[in-house]
Amino acid sequence: MVMNALLRGGIPFVIMNGIALILYSQGKYADAKGTFVASLIALFVGAATVIYNIEHWTLAKKSGIHFTVMLVTIYPILLLSGWFTIHSVFDAFKVFLFFIFVGIILWSVLFTLTQFFSR
Repeated sequence: MVMNALLRGGIPFVIMNGIALILYSQGKYADAKGTFVASLIALFVGAATVIYNIEHWTLAKKSGIHFTVMLVTIYPILLLSGWFTIHSVFDAFKVFLFFIFVGIILWSVLFTLTQFFSR
């Protein structure tokens, strides 16, 4: 499972970091930073998908553990990315609400697609 997680997260991470290095070498520093941040997100999201392959866990347990992994990895990345203006705890809370909203939408869409294609 660890190797599968490394492949699922590592392949997009390596590819996107290659793109980030090219952008950086071209002097496109903001684009390079954004691509690097996106590569970190792809790394953790991709690696965490293996949680859903653990068949003896319930969907609720898989979803709860996945949410916790995303909370301790993706949420701090979002706070430090520079993509959001963070001047107060309220600003960080707004980013948290965005994180929750996007997470619910993505979970719902992917759950629906999984159900549709597994039939």
